[in-house]
Amino acid sequence: MASRLIEEDPQLAHQHALAASRSAGRVAIVRETVAITAYAIGDFALALRELRTHRRISGSDEQLPLIVDSERGVGRPDRALEEGRSVDRSTLPTAVRAQLAIAMSGARLDLGDPERALQELEIPEADPDRAFEWSPALFAARAAVLEELGRDDEAAEWFRRAEIAADALDAAAGVADREVIVVEEIDLIDDDGGVDVASGVVPVEEADEDADEDEDETR
Repeated sequence: MASRLIEEDPQLAHQHALAASRSAGRVAIVRETVAITAYAIGDFALALRELRTHRRISGSDEQLPLIVDSERGVGRPDRALEEGRSVDRSTLPTAVRAQLAIAMSGARLDLGDPERALQELEIPEADPDRAFEWSPALFAARAAVLEELGRDDEAAEWFRRAEIAADALDAAAGVADREVIVVEEIDLIDDDGGVDVASGVVPVEEADEDADEDEDETR
Protein backbone atom coordinates (compact mmCIF):
# COMPACT_ATOMS: atom_id res chain seq x y z
CA MET A 1 0.00 0.00 0.00
CA ALA A 2 2.84 2.38 0.71
CA SER A 3 4.29 1.84 -2.75
CA ARG A 4 0.87 2.30 -4.35
CA LEU A 5 0.11 5.51 -2.50
CA ILE A 6 3.45 7.30 -2.29
CA GLU A 7 2.97 9.31 -5.48
CA GLU A 8 -0.60 10.46 -4.85
CA ASP A 9 -0.74 10.57 -1.04
CA PRO A 10 2.71 10.34 0.60
CA GLN A 11 1.34 11.06 4.07
CA LEU A 12 -1.01 8.09 3.91
CA ALA A 13 1.75 5.97 2.41
CA HIS A 14 3.90 6.88 5.40
CA GLN A 15 1.16 5.79 7.80
CA HIS A 16 1.04 2.39 6.08
CA ALA A 17 4.83 2.12 6.33
CA LEU A 18 4.73 2.94 10.05
CA ALA A 19 2.03 0.30 10.57
CA ALA A 20 4.25 -2.26 8.83
CA SER A 21 7.20 -1.27 11.01
CA ARG A 22 5.20 -1.96 14.17
CA SER A 23 4.70 -5.54 13.00
CA ALA A 24 8.01 -6.20 11.24
CA GLY A 25 10.52 -3.66 12.47
CA ARG A 26 13.49 -5.98 11.96
CA VAL A 27 12.82 -6.48 8.24
CA ALA A 28 15.13 -4.39 6.05
CA ILE A 29 12.61 -3.54 3.35
CA VAL A 30 10.14 -2.32 5.99
CA ARG A 31 12.67 0.11 7.45
CA GLU A 32 13.62 1.17 3.94
CA THR A 33 9.97 1.89 3.14
CA VAL A 34 9.55 3.96 6.30
CA ALA A 35 12.64 5.93 5.29
CA ILE A 36 11.44 6.56 1.74
CA THR A 37 7.99 7.68 2.84
CA ALA A 38 9.48 9.87 5.58
CA TYR A 39 11.69 11.50 2.96
CA ALA A 40 8.64 12.01 0.73
CA ILE A 41 6.83 13.98 3.45
CA GLY A 42 9.93 16.00 4.35
CA ASP A 43 10.74 14.31 7.65
CA PHE A 44 14.45 14.09 6.89
CA ALA A 45 15.55 13.31 10.44
CA LEU A 46 13.33 10.22 10.54
CA ALA A 47 14.41 9.30 7.03
CA LEU A 48 18.06 9.38 8.13
CA ARG A 49 17.41 7.24 11.18
CA GLU A 50 15.51 4.64 9.18
CA LEU A 51 18.02 4.67 6.32
CA ARG A 52 20.86 3.97 8.73
CA THR A 53 18.87 1.16 10.31
CA HIS A 54 18.13 -0.30 6.89
CA ARG A 55 21.83 -0.07 5.99
CA ARG A 56 22.83 -1.82 9.20
CA ILE A 57 20.32 -4.63 8.72
CA SER A 58 20.86 -5.17 4.99
CA GLY A 59 24.50 -4.20 4.54
CA SER A 60 23.45 -2.37 1.37
CA ASP A 61 24.68 1.05 0.21
CA GLU A 62 22.03 1.41 -2.47
CA GLN A 63 20.17 4.10 -0.51
CA LEU A 64 23.32 6.20 -0.08
CA PRO A 65 21.99 8.96 -2.38
CA LEU A 66 18.93 9.29 -0.15
CA ILE A 67 21.15 9.43 2.93
CA VAL A 68 23.17 12.24 1.34
CA ASP A 69 20.02 14.12 0.36
CA SER A 70 18.49 13.66 3.81
CA GLU A 71 21.62 15.13 5.39
CA ARG A 72 21.06 18.10 3.10
CA GLY A 73 17.44 18.18 4.26
CA VAL A 74 18.44 18.59 7.90
CA GLY A 75 20.86 21.36 6.94
CA ARG A 76 24.15 19.46 7.03
CA PRO A 77 25.65 19.67 3.51
CA ASP A 78 29.18 19.08 4.85
CA ARG A 79 28.01 15.88 6.49
CA ALA A 80 26.22 14.96 3.27
CA LEU A 81 29.50 15.18 1.35
CA GLU A 82 31.26 13.07 3.98
CA GLU A 83 28.60 10.37 3.63
CA GLY A 84 28.94 10.43 -0.15
CA ARG A 85 32.70 10.03 0.04
CA SER A 86 32.51 7.20 2.56
CA VAL A 87 31.86 4.53 -0.09
CA ASP A 88 33.86 3.43 -3.13
CA ARG A 89 31.55 4.52 -5.94
CA SER A 90 32.84 1.82 -8.27
CA THR A 91 31.13 -0.74 -6.03
CA LEU A 92 27.71 0.87 -6.49
CA PRO A 93 25.19 -0.02 -9.22
CA THR A 94 25.24 2.41 -12.14
CA ALA A 95 21.87 3.98 -11.34
CA VAL A 96 22.94 4.56 -7.73
CA ARG A 97 26.17 6.25 -8.87
CA ALA A 98 24.13 8.63 -11.02
CA GLN A 99 21.74 9.43 -8.16
CA LEU A 100 24.66 9.95 -5.80
CA ALA A 101 26.27 12.41 -8.22
CA ILE A 102 23.04 14.44 -8.24
CA ALA A 103 22.84 14.45 -4.44
CA MET A 104 26.50 15.40 -4.07
CA SER A 105 26.09 18.18 -6.60
CA GLY A 106 23.15 19.51 -4.60
CA ALA A 107 25.26 19.54 -1.44
CA ARG A 108 27.90 21.57 -3.26
CA LEU A 109 25.22 24.05 -4.30
CA ASP A 110 24.05 24.26 -0.70
CA LEU A 111 27.59 25.33 0.20
CA GLY A 112 27.60 27.98 -2.52
CA ASP A 113 30.10 26.21 -4.76
CA PRO A 114 28.49 25.73 -8.21
CA GLU A 115 31.81 24.99 -9.94
CA ARG A 116 32.37 21.96 -7.69
CA ALA A 117 28.69 21.09 -8.10
CA LEU A 118 29.26 20.85 -11.84
CA GLN A 119 32.34 18.68 -11.31
CA GLU A 120 30.27 16.22 -9.26
CA LEU A 121 28.11 15.66 -12.37
CA GLU A 122 31.06 14.98 -14.68
CA ILE A 123 30.56 11.22 -14.69
CA PRO A 124 30.47 8.65 -17.53
CA GLU A 125 26.76 8.09 -16.91
CA ALA A 126 26.07 11.67 -18.10
CA ASP A 127 26.29 10.65 -21.76
CA PRO A 128 24.18 13.23 -23.65
CA ASP A 129 23.64 10.89 -26.59
CA ARG A 130 22.02 8.03 -24.73
CA ALA A 131 19.06 7.75 -22.39
CA PHE A 132 18.82 5.51 -19.35
CA GLU A 133 16.45 5.58 -16.38
CA TRP A 134 18.68 8.07 -14.57
CA SER A 135 19.35 10.35 -17.56
CA PRO A 136 16.45 12.86 -17.28
CA ALA A 137 17.26 13.69 -13.64
CA LEU A 138 21.01 13.77 -14.28
CA PHE A 139 20.66 16.05 -17.31
CA ALA A 140 18.22 18.34 -15.45
CA ALA A 141 20.62 18.57 -12.49
CA ARG A 142 23.41 19.61 -14.83
CA ALA A 143 21.14 22.21 -16.43
CA ALA A 144 20.26 23.65 -13.01
CA VAL A 145 23.93 24.02 -12.08
CA LEU A 146 24.76 25.65 -15.41
CA GLU A 147 21.89 28.05 -14.82
CA GLU A 148 23.34 28.86 -11.40
CA LEU A 149 26.66 29.62 -13.13
CA GLY A 150 24.94 31.99 -15.55
CA ARG A 151 25.58 29.71 -18.55
CA ASP A 152 22.00 29.99 -19.74
CA ASP A 153 22.44 28.71 -23.32
CA GLU A 154 24.13 25.54 -22.09
CA ALA A 155 21.51 25.16 -19.38
CA ALA A 156 18.70 25.38 -21.95
CA GLU A 157 20.39 22.71 -24.06
CA TRP A 158 20.66 20.32 -21.11
CA PHE A 159 17.05 20.94 -20.09
CA ARG A 160 16.13 20.06 -23.69
CA ARG A 161 18.19 16.88 -23.49
CA ALA A 162 16.43 15.95 -20.26
CA GLU A 163 13.05 16.28 -21.98
CA ILE A 164 14.21 14.25 -24.98
CA ALA A 165 15.51 11.49 -22.71
CA ALA A 166 12.26 11.40 -20.71
CA ASP A 167 10.17 11.25 -23.90
CA ALA A 168 12.36 8.48 -25.30
CA LEU A 169 12.06 6.39 -22.15
CA ASP A 170 8.29 6.89 -22.08
CA ALA A 171 8.06 5.81 -25.72
CA ALA A 172 10.21 2.75 -25.09
CA ALA A 173 7.98 1.81 -22.15
CA GLY A 174 4.83 2.18 -24.24
CA VAL A 175 3.61 5.31 -22.47
CA ALA A 176 3.40 7.38 -25.65
CA ASP A 177 0.43 7.46 -28.05
CA ARG A 178 -0.28 3.92 -29.26
CA GLU A 179 -1.51 5.15 -32.66
CA VAL A 180 1.58 7.09 -33.76
CA ILE A 181 4.69 7.59 -31.64
CA VAL A 182 6.66 10.66 -32.62
CA VAL A 183 10.06 10.48 -30.97
CA GLU A 184 12.27 13.50 -31.45
CA GLU A 185 15.93 12.64 -31.83
CA ILE A 186 15.57 8.97 -30.93
CA ASP A 187 16.26 6.05 -33.21
CA LEU A 188 17.83 3.00 -31.59
CA ILE A 189 17.49 1.21 -28.28
CA ASP A 190 20.45 -1.07 -27.60
CA ASP A 191 20.55 -4.38 -25.74
CA ASP A 192 21.55 -2.66 -22.50
CA GLY A 193 18.51 -0.42 -22.51
CA GLY A 194 20.33 2.67 -23.75
CA VAL A 195 18.82 4.89 -26.40
CA ASP A 196 21.09 6.32 -29.07
CA VAL A 197 20.12 9.77 -30.27
CA ALA A 198 19.05 10.41 -33.89
CA SER A 199 16.03 11.92 -35.62
CA GLY A 200 13.15 9.54 -36.21
CA VAL A 201 9.40 9.00 -36.41
CA VAL A 202 7.96 5.59 -35.58
CA PRO A 203 4.48 5.02 -37.09
CA VAL A 204 3.01 2.28 -34.96
CA GLU A 205 -0.05 1.77 -37.16
CA GLU A 206 2.12 0.77 -40.09
CA ALA A 207 3.99 -1.68 -37.89
CA ASP A 208 0.67 -3.22 -36.85
CA GLU A 209 -0.45 -3.51 -40.48
CA ASP A 210 2.77 -5.29 -41.38
CA ALA A 211 2.21 -7.71 -38.52
CA ASP A 212 -1.36 -8.37 -39.79
CA GLU A 213 -0.07 -9.04 -43.31
CA ASP A 214 2.51 -11.48 -41.96
CA GLU A 215 -0.21 -13.26 -40.00
CA ASP A 216 -2.41 -13.51 -43.13
CA GLU A 217 0.46 -14.98 -45.12
CA THR A 218 1.08 -17.55 -42.36
CA ARG A 219 -2.56 -18.63 -42.54
